[in-house]
Amino acid sequence: MEPPVQLAVLLSGSGRTLQNLIETIDQGRLRAVIRVVISNSPTAYGLQRAEKAGIPCHVVDHRDRSHGSFNREVFNVLAGYSVELIVLAGFLRKIDIPTEWEGRILNIHPALLPKYGGKGFYGHRVHAAVIAAGEPESGCTVHLVDDQYDHGPILLQKRVPVLPADTPDLLAERVFQAECEAYPEAIALWAAQHRNA
Repeated sequence: MEPPVQLAVLLSGSGRTLQNLIETIDQGRLRAVIRVVISNSPTAYGLQRAEKAGIPCHVVDHRDRSHGSFNREVFNVLAGYSVELIVLAGFLRKIDIPTEWEGRILNIHPALLPKYGGKGFYGHRVHAAVIAAGEPESGCTVHLVDDQYDHGPILLQKRVPVLPADTPDLLAERVFQAECEAYPEAIALWAAQHRNA
């Protein structure tokens, strides 16, 4: 049996995606261990979720730092842990990817990329744009991170209908439920592909 995937989770906010991963791992539905959680915000509720689960936490505050300094510090923290894969979970800072991490960082986006992605398309802005455009469906996309926002090879997508009475909040919740399935599946898929490459 393959050993668990060694994860780092980077987040900026409430940590709902982190909580889903913790629960999925605890239920035995994903063979993984979250080694560390890093946030760019000292007030991110996701840090409390990590602490409650006994996961080491670090804050790398992006304020009063250059982009380069912030980026270096994130990867300096990661170097102290045995991590195979970085999972972005609502991490609202762009990171420059060192060569040794290429192909080892995943992001989840609350739309069917390449539509409704890129700089400025995050959170409810995405869902409002999908509804305003009259799209019949939306969903989520898990992709490998490259040097552009919401770009890089797609691992998988999950689709959900857009309903006539949808508001951004209602659509966001339906998409989040799809994300809860998609991210663990994508992590397992990455491990199968990466370890057998």
